[in-house]
Amino acid sequence: MNVVEKINLILKKANISKVNLAKYLGVSRQMVYNYLDGDNLSKLPNEKCQLLFLLLGVNSAEEVLDIEINDDYLQTVGGKIFDSKKSSDKKDAIIDLNGLEKEEFNLINDIVLLLKDFLEEEKGSKRSEAFTMITYLHQFLQSIPLNKELKFALGFFSKNNGFTDPNYFAFDEDKQFIFESIMFSAITLYSNGGASRTKLSEAHKRWEMVLASKKEEKLSRTQELNTAKIQALRELGYTSINAANASEVFDKIAEILSGKF
Repeated sequence: MNVVEKINLILKKANISKVNLAKYLGVSRQMVYNYLDGDNLSKLPNEKCQLLFLLLGVNSAEEVLDIEINDDYLQTVGGKIFDSKKSSDKKDAIIDLNGLEKEEFNLINDIVLLLKDFLEEEKGSKRSEAFTMITYLHQFLQSIPLNKELKFALGFFSKNNGFTDPNYFAFDEDKQFIFESIMFSAITLYSNGGASRTKLSEAHKRWEMVLASKKEEKLSRTQELNTAKIQALRELGYTSINAANASEVFDKIAEILSGKF
């Protein structure tokens, strides 16, 4: 059992959810999944790592493996989470905004307040719709590193609603110009009733097929990486990846994958 597996086991036995751990660490739930997706704690920033060690009652990752998981220990860890939740109030930020410039801080604060207003102003099914909308927004922001053109969409709607001059280009001007022109054409077609579900059904089916293909490709790639990892560990004589052998194992994985292409 590696360090991350041991930590996940402790969290499970102590009934500490990823949401509660995220609040304790002052990060998003997605970041917790990212931190604990691997064999070691190399993805954790030092300050978050120290908070995690404080929760677990250890001073290093090596000591985690020596933890004896019993009822007393689990109650102690669970109590720390409970105390941290109890001592925090609604004025405390879920995330740590220290280190941001004043302008950046104010921007994030304004966004949070606006999202809060969206939820509080809606009732019943409308509130559910508002929550779904904000969820989509969160997923949109998460997708930007994977699809750089998404920021062009943000620029388009900022311009379209009069917030930004249409001839201002914050990103790649040529690509942004083309993207905005296509967006304008599409929205004009939609607004003028020149499109219908019947006319676009085939296009939507093609889109669904593309998405299904991407999902299958992603699953296939994940399986391929897992297979390569197992083969690399076996060939090198290791049972898991750790800080001492990570570089060697990753090089071996790359060597195995390169031989397949």
